[in-house]
Amino acid sequence: MPEPKGELEYVNVFTLLVAVVLSAQATDTGVNKATRALFKVADTPAKMVALGEDKVRDYIKTIGLYRNKAKNVVALSEKLIAEHGGEVPRSREALETLPGVGRKTANVVLNIAWGEETIAVDTHLFRVSNRIPLAPGKTPLAVELGLRKIIQAEFMRHAHHWLILHGRYVCKARKPECGKCLISDLCTSPEKTAP
Repeated sequence: MPEPKGELEYVNVFTLLVAVVLSAQATDTGVNKATRALFKVADTPAKMVALGEDKVRDYIKTIGLYRNKAKNVVALSEKLIAEHGGEVPRSREALETLPGVGRKTANVVLNIAWGEETIAVDTHLFRVSNRIPLAPGKTPLAVELGLRKIIQAEFMRHAHHWLILHGRYVCKARKPECGKCLISDLCTSPEKTAP
């Protein structure tokens, strides 16, 4: 996959940010089902604020933690309007000040929206990095920093997508499909199901 893509659906940078915030502890498939209708009526911070927390909640109630996520989506929309002219900021530091946005979310937005070379450590990437092991670490930040040291520059932009997709579809949590793995010869995990 020379140009791997994230699986969240979005229509602009703002909806990408919202989709990533909503994806915490939820599947991309579930988020996409909820946001298709939401983004038709609220694809800007102003429209999201006008929709209001109760209506946002109605659109996303099939996603886990939807009450808190609706609150965060409206609050981050208000903050984008008040502090950033309604635009999504292009720095990790500014993104991380938004409600519901942590380092992983900021890294995803920076990578997908602007092609920045970031490593967004989700549960899949964390597992793969520790299982193989590529860059073992006890925290997502430790894994991110470890991966930054070993990934060659020409692969940095797409590395987190390759690793996330590998963890989602091949190096699965409960039943890794080692027979389908392209790098099983490099893996030293005791969980390996094939030589």
